[in-house]
Amino acid sequence: MNNLIVPIDFSETSKNAARYAAHISTLIPDAHLILYNVFDTLEYGSDGSPLGTEGDEDASRKAIVELALASVQSELSTITSARISLVAEEDNRFLDTLEKYVKKNNIQLIIMGLTGNTRLVQVFMGSNALNIVKRGIAPVIIVPEHATSQSAKNVLLLTDFKDIENTIPIESVKAVLDLFKPRLHIVNVDHEHYVQVTEEYKAERVKLETQLQAYSPDFYFIRLFDFVDAINQFVADNHIDLILTFPRKHSFLSNVFKTTSTKKLAFHSHVPIVAINA
Repeated sequence: MNNLIVPIDFSETSKNAARYAAHISTLIPDAHLILYNVFDTLEYGSDGSPLGTEGDEDASRKAIVELALASVQSELSTITSARISLVAEEDNRFLDTLEKYVKKNNIQLIIMGLTGNTRLVQVFMGSNALNIVKRGIAPVIIVPEHATSQSAKNVLLLTDFKDIENTIPIESVKAVLDLFKPRLHIVNVDHEHYVQVTEEYKAERVKLETQLQAYSPDFYFIRLFDFVDAINQFVADNHIDLILTFPRKHSFLSNVFKTTSTKKLAFHSHVPIVAINA
């Protein structure tokens, strides 16, 4: 079974991510969607009862969360026939709780929304930027607020063709590609080569082409002065549904999430990104 987990905080952004998960689950054999919520632990008094609440507050709070999850489940059932499970856990440590669940339950993908002042956003922004990706728990599909993609048939892999053996986790990439069986577009994003393709670039391309030959990738070398504009145009021209990238120091994805410029964020506002820890 291919298990996809969608953390839900009931914001519209997280529900949009859940809708995207439902759509792509139709492409995945034996898909299983898990709608997942972590609600805060209450403080308890010396008598063991929640402070300022009735003794059965835990049970009622969990029941409310499960009812809200069931509402999302009902909507998703109109999109996919995949099995949908609901999980509500009480804890104040969202990342730790999610990591334990993912490791214990053989999760293939984590699918999360991103925007606004929600708990999920705090996972990615500020001092906690990309923590969940850096933990290397599983590939993470980040679904921007206004994402409209409902497929994963055209996948774009971004790379600078530098030391690919150490910067691209090939087995993890293959695992994602095997889920969707997409057309694979591999694009060089190194802005240093304006005049010609270097011998180093050619050698790295051969390595990557050999490792991913089973997926018949198309390769592109784009001469550009504005990286974001070029990728924007490529995504539009090639009907890209999903972007694969590998966060690391000074990486493309890290730079995207550090900027607040609308222009810098424009290219991925409608296209989800798969972040795979290298």
